[in-house]
Amino acid sequence: MISAKQIVAIAAMTTFSFGLNASSKTKSLRSIDASPAASTAPMEQYHLRMHHLHTGEDIDVVYRVGNAYVPQALDLLNHFLRDHRTEDVSSYDPKEFDVLHALMTSLGRPDGVIDIVCGYRTPWSNSFLRTRGASTGVAEHSQHMLAKAIDIRVPGVSTATLRDAALALHAGGVGFYPVSQFVHVDVGPVRTWSFR
Repeated sequence: MISAKQIVAIAAMTTFSFGLNASSKTKSLRSIDASPAASTAPMEQYHLRMHHLHTGEDIDVVYRVGNAYVPQALDLLNHFLRDHRTEDVSSYDPKEFDVLHALMTSLGRPDGVIDIVCGYRTPWSNSFLRTRGASTGVAEHSQHMLAKAIDIRVPGVSTATLRDAALALHAGGVGFYPVSQFVHVDVGPVRTWSFR
């Protein structure tokens, strides 16, 4: 089991950056005593680096240590993946983060950046996107509204390669959007589809 001291140490490594310019502010969690007890065996750390294409924000976070999720990191991820149209924040299923971590590891890019095309969507945002035409491919009962889906790209990795790696995980839904150049990954039922 992870100790409170270890959680603080991991949270101290988390950064969340707003914007892309030199004047951008960085929010990070800090710790006075960030060193875990010497007798504590090291535990596997689950790390994610992401860039949000709509907000321009970046996040670099250890969200899980061993079998324990880091609450402060999950809060930052939930805010980062908020509905960028309404600013509403939801509570993501942490298994979605495990899928992203496993995906990046399988691609041989455990420290690579994931570009976020879409995270959480409120019912209003989902409906709004559906009214923009059939060409959007937005599902009426989208897993995005349940905070169980993320649309992604990985710089330097083709969309087809990303899709194949996600399919190999058998961890949930995988949607392939070759025209829009992104892959949908969710932790709903295992299924697959292609849109145009």
